[in-house]
This record gives sequence, structure tokens and C-alpha cells, in this order.
Amino acid sequence: MNMKTKKRKRIFSLLLCMLLFLLLPMTSLRAENSSINTHARAAALIDVESGRVLYSSRGDESMPMASLTKIMTAIVAIENGDLHGVVKVGKNAYAKEGSSLYLKLGEEMTLETMLYGLMLRSGNDAASAIAEHVGGSEEGFVFMMNAKAELLQLKNTHFANPHGLDAKDHYSSANDLAVLTAYALHNPVFKEIVKTEEKTADNPYEKWDYKWRNKNKMLRLYDGADGVKTGYTKIALRCLVSSATRNGQQLVAVTLNDGDDWNDHTSLLNFGFNHYPLKTLIKRGDKVSGYDLFTSKDFNYPLGKGEQERLVTKMILYSESKSGKSKLRPVDFGLQGVLQLQLGGKEIGRIPLYAPDRLPPKAPVYNKKLSVEPTATYPSNTWLQAAVSTLRALFQAGGRETYHD
Repeated sequence: MNMKTKKRKRIFSLLLCMLLFLLLPMTSLRAENSSINTHARAAALIDVESGRVLYSSRGDESMPMASLTKIMTAIVAIENGDLHGVVKVGKNAYAKEGSSLYLKLGEEMTLETMLYGLMLRSGNDAASAIAEHVGGSEEGFVFMMNAKAELLQLKNTHFANPHGLDAKDHYSSANDLAVLTAYALHNPVFKEIVKTEEKTADNPYEKWDYKWRNKNKMLRLYDGADGVKTGYTKIALRCLVSSATRNGQQLVAVTLNDGDDWNDHTSLLNFGFNHYPLKTLIKRGDKVSGYDLFTSKDFNYPLGKGEQERLVTKMILYSESKSGKSKLRPVDFGLQGVLQLQLGGKEIGRIPLYAPDRLPPKAPVYNKKLSVEPTATYPSNTWLQAAVSTLRALFQAGGRETYHD
């Protein structure tokens, strides 16, 4: 072997080692993801605060989702109804097939109480009664559900009813359900209801009160579990959305058609907490180096091994300059620009930047209240509010158990 050949081999080996070193963080993440094996036809895992999907298997495939439907039913009702308003059980809701609260024809109950029955015991009668009360009719409420799905950009989702009984054109996907649930969990009313293990309610027709125990066994099986919903029909089979909070981070796991969902959700949630911990990247009031500008909100994001080193931060100023040099100018409400964060060439967040004397106040807390005040308040630094701030900034810039059916 001549000297030129040996030299070429050494150079090639060196380049190969450098390439492997650069790809190592990405390779390890792929290996971790591929190590998760569920029994589900489709699965997804999402970080609630950031909205980042941490794991997905056939996540965009549309399929029946049974009573996971009621996640949308609940959030639409909470956002559009009066929690203290009285819901009356009509003929369409009375004796609805499948899982039921066994409500009487003409029975009246507050919307808040009926939402507990909807989410804890998956009452199909409650779903129809709520739909008619809030939407004027079941069809009108379904229209509202689909409008909300479109607003949340759930592209693989369509609703035909508020309860989840098998129907043509009634479907969703694991990824869409993860996004929907992450959105819903930012609402303190929804969050309080789905984490409740047992609820007692007045029964005007009997000497005994209603007593509803949550069907979601994850609340009792998994440390830190705080929701969300079970589902089952003969076509959809076992479906489950669960959530858990540890060290200030809340995750949501979704499985569709999964015969071992309790164990699979334990594995999915453990994977997320162990490999994608939520990290604070920016604090509200941080000063931008070299500028008299300050960040207007916290920014937290789940990062896997080696990802923090790959973060790129870019400042975009709304400036006027004829010479080509940046020159800060007065902007409405003190907004001077945004701090853009990128990971792997993809934007993951934008933080509005303000002059020090014009830093806006924190967003107000959500004001729709339960009869019993929940311990959690509406978070002021959520991925949804960050998205709203971004849009505002851009505008200014220019043993098979049958759960239920």
C-alpha cells in the first residue's frame, strides 16, 4: 500500500469519526424512541406546556376514538356554557345507549355537575344533554366541536356526535387527541374535573346521592397522574388518554386500540419524564445582552439529550434604518421585536421584547370558576399564549374491561 492510499484512508477515517460524533445526539434519541413498544395501533406523547410531541407512532392516522370524544365535548361546553346553568334531560338524551349516568327524563342538573358525570363515568346521556343545552341541539353542538377542531388545526379529526358512539365520519388521530388534550388542560375547570377520583352529587329522585368514581385507573396506578379519559367501543376497542405531572412538567399520553393500555401509558409517561425534562430557557424580565430590551414571558421547553447545545437564538428587531444599521424606534405599547428560538432549523418559540419601562403585565388568570375553587390557576406562560403573542407581534410588524361506549 503506497503512502497516498494510506493518507486517504486516514483522512476518510477521521471524517467518519467526526460525522459519527456530530450525529451521536440524534442517533441516541432515535434509539430511545425506537425502544418504546406499545400494543396500540396508534400512540402519541406530548408536553402540555410547550405542545411538543415527544413520541408518535402512526400518530396522524385517523381512526375511531370512542369516548375520548368527550374531551372535546367538555372543553367546548366549558368555554361556551354557564357552569351554574341548569341542564334538562330531554328525550334524545334519556336512556341513551352505552355507558350512562341513568338520568331521568326531565331531570335537571347544573352544567358543572353534569360535566363531572360526563368525564368520570362517561355518561352518554350526559353528553347528549350537555350538547342540546349548550348548542341548542345535538347537531348544533357537533358543529361547534368541528369548528373548534378546525381552530386547533386538528386535520385528522371529525366529529359526528358528542358522546363517541361509533358513527360514520367520526374519527380522530393520536396526535390530534394529544394536541386537543394539551389545549384543554390549560383550562383550570377541565383540569380540575378530569383529575377528580370521586364526585358526589345531589339526586332529586332518590334518597341517596349520586356517587361517581372515576373510571380512569391511571389516577390510582401512576404516581402524579391527573387525568384524563378512557374509551371503548366494539370498533374502536380500548382507547385511553392519560396525563401526569412531575417536577412541574405535565405530559399527556394517548393510545388508540390498545389491549394493554395501563402498562403502555406507564412506559410512555416514564419515557417522557426521563428523556425530555422541561427546562427553563428564558425568564420573564431577562435583559438582552447589548440592548436595553427585556423578555416579556418565561419560556420553558422539553429537551432531550444533546438538544440544548443545538439551540439557536435569533433576535428580530422592528427597526428603521436608512444606513443599514439597527436603530430602535418607538413601537406601539413598547414592543421592539422578538427573540426567536430554533432547534434543528425549526422555530420552537418567539418571545416578545419590550423597552424596560413598557414591559406588559402578566396575563390575567382565567375567570370561569368552579363551585369549589381548583388548586391550580390558569398558567400565564403557556404555549398557547406564546402563540397569541407571536401573532400579535407579527401583526404589529406587518382482563378486558369494557370502559364505556
